[in-house]
Amino acid sequence: MTLNQLRTFLAVADTGSVRRAAEDLVVTQAAVSAALAALQKSLGLALVAPDGRGLRLTPAGETYARRIRPLLGMLEEARLAAAAAADPERGELRLAAVTTGAEQIMPVILGGFRRRYPHIGIRLEAGNRDRVHALLDRHGVDLILGGRPEPGWDVAVHAVRPHELVVVAARDLADAAPAASDGPDRLLAWLAQQTWLLREPGSGTRATTQALLTDLEIAPLTLVVGSNGAIRESTRVGLGVTLMSRDAVAGELESGDLAVVDVPGTPQHRDWYLVAHRGTLPPTAGLLVEHAIDAGGFRPPGPDDRKGP
Repeated sequence: MTLNQLRTFLAVADTGSVRRAAEDLVVTQAAVSAALAALQKSLGLALVAPDGRGLRLTPAGETYARRIRPLLGMLEEARLAAAAAADPERGELRLAAVTTGAEQIMPVILGGFRRRYPHIGIRLEAGNRDRVHALLDRHGVDLILGGRPEPGWDVAVHAVRPHELVVVAARDLADAAPAASDGPDRLLAWLAQQTWLLREPGSGTRATTQALLTDLEIAPLTLVVGSNGAIRESTRVGLGVTLMSRDAVAGELESGDLAVVDVPGTPQHRDWYLVAHRGTLPPTAGLLVEHAIDAGGFRPPGPDDRKGP
């Protein structure tokens, strides 16, 4: 069993295809097949099985993949930490951020960070809350930007930045909403008649929107749109209303393409959190935290931030 065999197996597990795994690893298909066969022989287990034109994991393969992902992540984490120990300003930084954070917050932070530390390599992955949390749990990244850590998640908060969630709509649609002075019943009836645009399952904003609709005791038509950019554009052209971070729609609010709808229970005050595993933060990640606090609008965490909800 070798590290190359393990990495090859995970590439096949992720892609479901020898061809696509070979493309990702920049090797031949024959090399992928040979590594996969050698690993299965050494374990005495069938890890994959044919599935149409591709491959699927067997139950043994699913279990094996789940166990070795964090191990390989920790090996990579250790390699990068050792390399950065001698010279943190020439290390590599592995980051992940939820979609809004990756689109609106990280570019501002990383722009100044790169000017300050031009020799640090940076890898940034974006995804919904579930994917970003999984990357940290597997030791695939050193630091993540996301919402407040859930109770029981054994992580450390390193910096905090406030933001708001607001309900927005196209200007014409927002102007048609009943005013608060017209009474809450008319506004709730109007909100119930609108189409609400939601992110995909696994998104923190989706869960928050569903909780808001429950609190408002309305069950409107919903439309799932798979990215913040698509939701912004769909909202701008009048397809519906949505709950989004003010950071994500700051430009559209300033231009007047979108407007905030004054909905009971909003704005919802939230925070962005820079989060990592407990223990010593990798040197390059520590430099980013320092920069975010110095110039990125973040603050050091307080006692309540460290405790979690």
